[in-house]
Amino acid sequence: MSTFRQVLSIGWHRTVVIFLALWLLVVLLLAAYPGINSSSSLDAKSSERLVRAFSDLESLRKQNQELREIFKEISLNNLSDDQKEAIENFQKRLTKAERSYEKDNIHLYSHKAEPNSEYELLRRRIFANTNEFWYYMHSSLLEIQRRAAGVTEVTNFVERVLNLGAEHKRALLHDISALAEEDGYDEWRKKESYDLSNLIQERFKYLQNPEDCDSARKLVCTLNKGCGYGCQLHHAVYCFMVAYGTKRTLILKSKGWRYHKAGWEEIFMPVSETCTSPSGESVANWPGHSESQVVNLPIIDSLSPRPPFLPLAVPEDLAPRLTRLHGDPIVWWVGQILKYLLRPQEKTANLIQEAMTKLGYKRPIVGIHIRRTDKVGTEAAFHRLEEYMTEVDEFYKQLELKEKVDIKRVYLASDDPKVLKEAKSKYPEYEIICDPQVSKTAAVSTRYSDTSLFGIIYDIHMLALSDFLVCTFSSQVCRIAYEIMQNYHADAAAKFKSLDDIYYYGGQNPHNMVAVLSHEPRKPGEMEVRVGDLIGVAGNHWNGFSKGRNIRTNQMGLYPTFKAKDKIETAKFPTYSEMYQQASD
Repeated sequence: MSTFRQVLSIGWHRTVVIFLALWLLVVLLLAAYPGINSSSSLDAKSSERLVRAFSDLESLRKQNQELREIFKEISLNNLSDDQKEAIENFQKRLTKAERSYEKDNIHLYSHKAEPNSEYELLRRRIFANTNEFWYYMHSSLLEIQRRAAGVTEVTNFVERVLNLGAEHKRALLHDISALAEEDGYDEWRKKESYDLSNLIQERFKYLQNPEDCDSARKLVCTLNKGCGYGCQLHHAVYCFMVAYGTKRTLILKSKGWRYHKAGWEEIFMPVSETCTSPSGESVANWPGHSESQVVNLPIIDSLSPRPPFLPLAVPEDLAPRLTRLHGDPIVWWVGQILKYLLRPQEKTANLIQEAMTKLGYKRPIVGIHIRRTDKVGTEAAFHRLEEYMTEVDEFYKQLELKEKVDIKRVYLASDDPKVLKEAKSKYPEYEIICDPQVSKTAAVSTRYSDTSLFGIIYDIHMLALSDFLVCTFSSQVCRIAYEIMQNYHADAAAKFKSLDDIYYYGGQNPHNMVAVLSHEPRKPGEMEVRVGDLIGVAGNHWNGFSKGRNIRTNQMGLYPTFKAKDKIETAKFPTYSEMYQQASD
């Protein structure tokens, strides 16, 4: 302080001049290093200069603080009005400079350009394996409790371990999630998600709107698959994938569609604005020939030969970016196609908004889809409402570690109206949002009416908008909602809990995983796995183990899920580079 008091004794005018010089130096330093911490590729000399710059900035900040303290002690009684005003203005500038420093300092240290792939993959793997560890421990402890039935001391002890273990798991997941918020890459994730989506949507638009429809190469797909709404949407997605992969404009023939006889275009925007005619000089059935202008595509179940563009393959040119950004690239890819296909007509958009307003749809909210009627006992097992609500309860307990939750909301979609009444009766602590009328029209006898169609459109839209999804992936409606959900987040791969299957796409190519740790069988039913083995996945048992076939040994059995990772499949889709040349011309 003595140095500054000597400066002060010379006169406050000179003090102002000196400080302004120091302040100018700060500005020059910031100008000299505009990209501070924006890249991890600084050379040694730049790093040394950067350290000196931060040291100088910190020194100036301390001097700024001391000057502020000195001016607080100055008596304004003996100064002229002009001098008083000058000092007050100077004090304001000191405060402003300090705030500016703090703001810049936060920016310099917190926001980074972009992460490397290894970091993003490891962060997501730790999150997934924490869940897998809990699945194993939870399942094992419940088995101990079952075997010790009647031994109160043991069952009570296991109950305490389960409760505290669940708290441990939530705390770990909370901390891992916090990494993504505190590591400085959040803005990059949002921008990369936005950029990738824009890139692929522009390619779709280019493919689907050729300048000359009469000469355009076309792929004709008829919306006539004998299945439910979700299944038919996935049929349209499959057609679009093949069209994109073969560089053919998709012609979607939908007149007489069982869900809306007038066709797709009355509910959603046409898949093309310039090309809707399926005619051409030469027409052939799949696979056709290179000179065939029009190719008719069958349903995926009878497709032969099978092209490389089918799920679970993603475009090779996008794969490095997708793998870094997203926890399940194929779900993102399907979600992008649905984003293009399901652009609503104005009437449809208005009806969706009216339904949301009427129901009071607000966040946070968990979406539950409970499929009953014709699915149970044939394609899926029966799951009690309590199983779904256990996962909902766990979501809110997890969320409450991050923020205060005043109202716990659930959007409940089901084709069984009795489930809606049951939920409201058994869970009064939740705000259950649902539309009983939609459930009634989802019955098999009325499923193909317009009322039912708009009802399922509402359901899927509101399930996709939820913060977390609880359902059965054996249902295509559930998987559709999950795929669309990816369009509302940079990465929503982990925002679900399926009570039965893992994610799959009907008619997909094999889902493979690669072993990253070896495993020796420890009980009947398990199989040997070596590092690098390719495993064809059959499913996850949600108890720490998955079932699959070891391609090397051809053995079928169980293996610990955490000992393998997904193999990302790619295909050489076109990159549509000509669209950029056309734009520049």
